[in-house]
Amino acid sequence: MPDTPDVEEVVLGAEGVVQGGRPGLIVVDHSTIRPEAAREIAARLKQEGISFLDAPVSGGDVGAREGTLTIMVGGEAQVLEVVRPVLQAVGKTVTHAGGSGAGQVAKACNQIMVAAQMVAMGELLVLAQKCGVDPRSVVEAIRGGAAQCWTLDVKPPRLFRGERGPGFKARLMHKDLAIVLDTARAYRVPLPSAAVHTQLFADMLELGMGELDNSAVIGVLEKLAGVELEVETPL
Repeated sequence: MPDTPDVEEVVLGAEGVVQGGRPGLIVVDHSTIRPEAAREIAARLKQEGISFLDAPVSGGDVGAREGTLTIMVGGEAQVLEVVRPVLQAVGKTVTHAGGSGAGQVAKACNQIMVAAQMVAMGELLVLAQKCGVDPRSVVEAIRGGAAQCWTLDVKPPRLFRGERGPGFKARLMHKDLAIVLDTARAYRVPLPSAAVHTQLFADMLELGMGELDNSAVIGVLEKLAGVELEVETPL
């Protein structure tokens, strides 16, 4: 489900799982929602003898197609073991993060890093382009060093081909970052870089880029710098 209210409606609504579920049922939610909401849903279902696992995923559309998703799970460990074979059909890594809501906290932490990588990649590509240095050469030069990461391995080739479609949509990235900041406020944790990244993705939505890939945040940086990333010319 796209967001917290959607999951609450499907699970706890008038026609939700809680109405027709039976004791012993296990509900697994792969959505990215507020950690506190996951805890509340788990507590409500427990009253009916129903187990709930918050199990958000990372790995994008490629991971979903290839069955290599990373799944971070919150809930009772023994319940996870019951459904682990099912999760392993779609996930390469299935990690028990802790009690209810812990999976969502792990996903929030994941999205802090993902957003940082997407923005940093956009910044370095735009800087190279503006300085008159081939961004492809820059990526090749730094990929073997400390800058190496999944984002730098996967995303630049698509951007160099002019492909900015999803992938993982920018509007969902913005939604996830809003959850990150809400959680940070609740626990009084300052996240200055995450706040800036959230604003950049908000700018994407304002510019009509919400349906593009999260890597297309480079488009905001291009506008700020007054330069566009050069793309390959098809033969």
